[in-house]
Amino acid sequence: MVGLKDFLLEEDELKQRILEQGNIPVHVAIIMDGNGRWAKARNLKRIDGHREGINSVRAVVEACGELGIKILTLYTFSKENWRRPKNEITELWRLLIQTVRREVPELNKNNVQLKVIGNINDLPRAAREGVRYAINELKQNSGLIVNLALSYSSRLEITEAIKKIATKVTRGEITPGDITEEIVADHLYTAGLSDPDLLIRTSGELRISNFLLWQIAYSELYISNILWPDFRKREFFQTILAYQQRERRYGMVSEQVEKGIRVKCVCNGSTAL
Repeated sequence: MVGLKDFLLEEDELKQRILEQGNIPVHVAIIMDGNGRWAKARNLKRIDGHREGINSVRAVVEACGELGIKILTLYTFSKENWRRPKNEITELWRLLIQTVRREVPELNKNNVQLKVIGNINDLPRAAREGVRYAINELKQNSGLIVNLALSYSSRLEITEAIKKIATKVTRGEITPGDITEEIVADHLYTAGLSDPDLLIRTSGELRISNFLLWQIAYSELYISNILWPDFRKREFFQTILAYQQRERRYGMVSEQVEKGIRVKCVCNGSTAL
């Protein structure tokens, strides 16, 4: 358990403790929630909350790089978010375009890659082109993968995977008996990426919101009461430290884990204790 003393540590002390522990997650996914409430509490426009939230994204990306985390998946815009007021959506895409173009040089300097999951064709043309520009500019990098979920729906992702597999069965490329969990995973948007070790949700809400439903089968969950615009490096480090105190059993019992029994995690094909 993370004690009060850990939460009182300074940012650099938290980072040092995490690095000393060594059990650092490979893939962290975040539901970035609370921008609107943050703005409302300050009598600001909702877009101001989203704008401040970008500073949190920047801080967390930097923190992941410092810790050696390999993949950061951010729930940026869901399929359901298209139901929001039209003016807010327009402002959001304008903000995305500005942010992506502004951040590319710094991301490139820090060897960051950019990927997108979801239906990018849903995006307005300028936003779509801006995202593709950033992906192309950063594609040669080999460091942290920042994976943006845009116009994303996990149920739709799984449905599309089923359709692709059914098409292969119809064509005789595979038989129903050939279908395994690995085959399904290979047809998801996240094919080639390990499943999240840790899923963080800010703002205290206790739901998954149609995010990575297949991929988080064995992920550790962490709910933070902090609104996303206030979630910075220190809060992220505290979350990682809390993750390091947990025992991931993958269906086994503690005694098996303590003996170092290794299992193949069917959620991503990796071998884990």
